[in-house]
Amino acid sequence: MVTERARQGDPAREDVLHAQGLVRRYGDLTAVDGVSFHIAAGETYGLLGPNGAGKTTTISMVAGLVPADAGTVTVAGSPMGPGQVDVKRHIGLVPQDLAIYPELSARENLAFFGRLQGLRGAGLTRRVDEVLDLIALADRAKDATKEFSGGMKRRLNIGIGLLHQPTLLILDEPTVGVDPQSRNAILESVEALSVEGMAVLYTTHYMEEAERLCDRIAIIDSGRIQAEGTRDELITLTGGVDHIRLAGSGETAAAAAAVRALPAVERVDADRHTLALTVRDAPTAVAAIVTTATAAGMTLSDVEITRPDLESVFLHLTGKALRD
Repeated sequence: MVTERARQGDPAREDVLHAQGLVRRYGDLTAVDGVSFHIAAGETYGLLGPNGAGKTTTISMVAGLVPADAGTVTVAGSPMGPGQVDVKRHIGLVPQDLAIYPELSARENLAFFGRLQGLRGAGLTRRVDEVLDLIALADRAKDATKEFSGGMKRRLNIGIGLLHQPTLLILDEPTVGVDPQSRNAILESVEALSVEGMAVLYTTHYMEEAERLCDRIAIIDSGRIQAEGTRDELITLTGGVDHIRLAGSGETAAAAAAVRALPAVERVDADRHTLALTVRDAPTAVAAIVTTATAAGMTLSDVEITRPDLESVFLHLTGKALRD
């Protein structure tokens, strides 16, 4: 993953991507409204938000597919725009829509797009083999892609974006519509990329993907970045508290009074058979809570810990669920 130095925003490093104040309007609709972020080499950066939040429009400006009405994009130290062909060579773009030829095999698709990207001869053959291994399609290399599952087509789509070894890989919702097994294979492929030093811009509306893959995450809604940071930094926006539920029988009132006195416990709500606790750092505090409740005369039948996640953060920031 990204180095700790890069993670902390070291001023001596140069970002692979720097987007500043991006705005894009379509008539009266402002699809992207002042979006700014940066990505370092070896870092996976996530744009997390629901459909229609502005993710695809943002990456279209980053990739130079559409002009920004305001703001700037710099890739590998050079300004990006629709006419910047040389700068675009630094980018591998994997769109939501599949960009493959169904009558061609996986190898033929990769070879065709590799030639478009300037690869030739033995270098092209070697790179096609490397990519087939990376996307786990080497055993299906000769098969026509019309016979592939949706997940296999998605993986091939990613492979095409990787052929020319871009400095920045942009992945726009790459797991939409695939089965769980294929989805996991795609995520494993993406995880390997940042280890190799590639900068990755990853858009998704799946919270668990952002948590698994991304070093930093921007929560985007209504065309604006609502918050940005590591997963743990974003979680603190909700107050950073966890919840523990103790179920059982016996002296629940005495147990409630006893656990309420523990330093990590901020609130206790009790009824006849359960205690609902609001605590800080539940994994650390739970042992003392269980011991204290038991010593006070409560016989426990169940202990449940709930920790805040990015869904909680999104709800906290926007007042709606992530997938509304």
